[in-house]
Amino acid sequence: MATLPVLPLTDAVLLPGMVIPVTLDPTTQAAVDAARATGDHKLLAVPRLDGEYGSVGAIATIEKVGRLPSGEPAAVIRGIARARIGSGVPGPGAALWVEASEIDEPAPAGKARELAREYRALVTSVLQQRGAWQVIDAVERMTDLGELADSAGYAPWLSLTQKTELLAAPDVTTRLELLVGWVKEHLAEQEVTEQINSEVREELEKTQREFLLRQQLAAIRKELGEDAPDGSADYRARVETADLPEKVREAALREVGKLERASDASPEAGWIRTWLDTVLEMPWSTRTEDNTDLTAARAVLDADHAGLSDVKDRILEYLAVRNRRAERDLGVIGGRGSGAVLALAGPPGVGKTSLGESVARALGRRFVRVSLGGIRDEAEIRGHRRTYVGALPGRIVRALREAGSMNPVVLLDEVDKLSAGYAGDPAAALLEVLDPAQNHTFRDHYLEVDLDLSDVLFLATANVVEAIPGPLLDRMELVTLDGYTEDEKVAIARDHLLPRQRERAGLTADEVDVDPSALGRIAGEYTREAGVRQLERALAKIMRKVAVALTDDAAPVRVDAENLVRYLGRPKHTPESAERTAVPGVATGLAVTGAGGDVLFIEATSMEGDPGLTLTGQLGDVMKESAHIALSYLRANGRRLGLDPNALAGRRIHLHVPAGAVPKDGPSAGITMVTALASLASGRPVRPEFGMTGEVTLSGRVLPIGGVKQKLLAAHRAGLTEVIIPARNEPDLDDLPTEVREALTVHTLADVADVLALALRPADADTLITPNLTPA
Repeated sequence: MATLPVLPLTDAVLLPGMVIPVTLDPTTQAAVDAARATGDHKLLAVPRLDGEYGSVGAIATIEKVGRLPSGEPAAVIRGIARARIGSGVPGPGAALWVEASEIDEPAPAGKARELAREYRALVTSVLQQRGAWQVIDAVERMTDLGELADSAGYAPWLSLTQKTELLAAPDVTTRLELLVGWVKEHLAEQEVTEQINSEVREELEKTQREFLLRQQLAAIRKELGEDAPDGSADYRARVETADLPEKVREAALREVGKLERASDASPEAGWIRTWLDTVLEMPWSTRTEDNTDLTAARAVLDADHAGLSDVKDRILEYLAVRNRRAERDLGVIGGRGSGAVLALAGPPGVGKTSLGESVARALGRRFVRVSLGGIRDEAEIRGHRRTYVGALPGRIVRALREAGSMNPVVLLDEVDKLSAGYAGDPAAALLEVLDPAQNHTFRDHYLEVDLDLSDVLFLATANVVEAIPGPLLDRMELVTLDGYTEDEKVAIARDHLLPRQRERAGLTADEVDVDPSALGRIAGEYTREAGVRQLERALAKIMRKVAVALTDDAAPVRVDAENLVRYLGRPKHTPESAERTAVPGVATGLAVTGAGGDVLFIEATSMEGDPGLTLTGQLGDVMKESAHIALSYLRANGRRLGLDPNALAGRRIHLHVPAGAVPKDGPSAGITMVTALASLASGRPVRPEFGMTGEVTLSGRVLPIGGVKQKLLAAHRAGLTEVIIPARNEPDLDDLPTEVREALTVHTLADVADVLALALRPADADTLITPNLTPA
């Protein structure tokens, strides 16, 4: 046990055998002065890390006291042995005195020598990298294992904490184990650092080499009198500064390199410049922020369109889901796989295209329309290969460029008018565009880089759903716009069409006023249609005539139901069901055409001649089959239905559907044909207020059909008050507008016998007309 002054070391650790200089400050100067005063020049060097003393120090002697080359006072001390620090004791001077007991180091045992050999090899490897050959010689000459381990105190790659841990370990085997692990970690770090430095050097050398080569190429071109292709340097700068995805940037830089090597006379230079212009004009990182206010979005949709509640609800559902996803994703709106691909199907003039613009305004997005009608070339969707003369990107890429953002509302107009040609099937090319699971990596043939379409809201419009290819329709959510009621047409004309046509004619509201009664009469008697396109044309015609009238007379003009004939002539559509069904053999059917729902009259008559059935009216195969089924059913069940069994046998039956120039087909005229033939056979006319739709089987079952809403709207427009539909179509009545449901009495029947009992007039003396059905 010895009493020694304490020399605190803040930036070094002294191990036995080490010789280090110590800069003298007031604290260290006091310890050095106290040690020199004792005569043996001994002190206790203790590491002080983070303001705390260690429990083990090194007994050291002062070799020399003087000044460093910088002029600071310093002392050189040599470590002798490890010592454990005891309690503090009083002592002379300002130094801190403690009791220290020297730690006896046990002799090396076990695997100490193997560890020493491994450590010597590792240290030699590190020192060779640093070129410290003299230190390597000194390490090789060390035979004492403790001296070899304590020499690590000089190693700059060990931290003060590690060196303190070495000082506290009296067993040489433990110290060597620690050192072997630390040196291996240091070698691994050095290897990674060297690899990184090597890659950085190679990249710098490559950049410098490319710069030098470009300068040489420019000098060679200048000597040959060939200037560099126009703007090649500018293209490189534009690509490097543009905010492009990494893959796109790499592709663009490759093309810039080709442009720099290409000659001005080469046509490839022009192709590359056009491609680079297209890539740089694309809004790769531009996205608009969606409107999250559902109330405001609904207000926009209601202001632009009357009715169409199904479509508006679907848009609001889409917006609500995106808002929920935004809250879940901490405010990040958008993301891959939004999956919104809506197909708006309905007759012309119902506002499918204008609805797309309203959806864009409601969402706060940019709108772009892509017309697909008549496209026969797949390249119109996917783009042309760049090797072709006049190559262009596809319409999807051009739409994004036009919109200026990566999340616009894109309206694919007239998607049912696509057709396959010799250059491929554009509908097949649209499959990837409209598939939410694939369109985040859509690849245009012209760009040849991945394009993310997952944030685009696609809306498709079509008149005839059956004309849309099945795989394409499968990728879209179908929303039908079946048409407007008369009240909705009047509201649309009053709020939208009339102000627009008045403005186009240069008129004001003070100069011309159209009464709501006139608007209702135009919708009901002049333009019997599902949409409002003919209604707008009628209003345009009125405005033109008013403009002419105001030229001669400046008095304001009021158009009402009484003077409407002066502007539009006599009504073109009048109720004709009562007139057409006044004789037996005529029934009123309901059909769906490309222009919406319509009323269809089916006429039947008989005559002498070869027994059989004649069909006219340009009927399709399905309607021909329905006619044969209707005749067979009545012949088989005539007696049960109260018909003369010979009424339809042995005579020539002629069944005709008027408007013979219009092709007609579809599985919904079966019960109408049965009713017409039953009326012919019984001599009982069909009730004029009835319209009907449904298919029939040989057993007399009434099968469900499609387009119920459009057909019932057509019946309402035609002035019918009672309608027969299949019983299994009863759920479709939920989609019917309230005013139409209140105006119509809808009978849901499952048996054609019930249809005949309801639709035919009673067999009394006033209504019974005996047809000439005597067999020949």
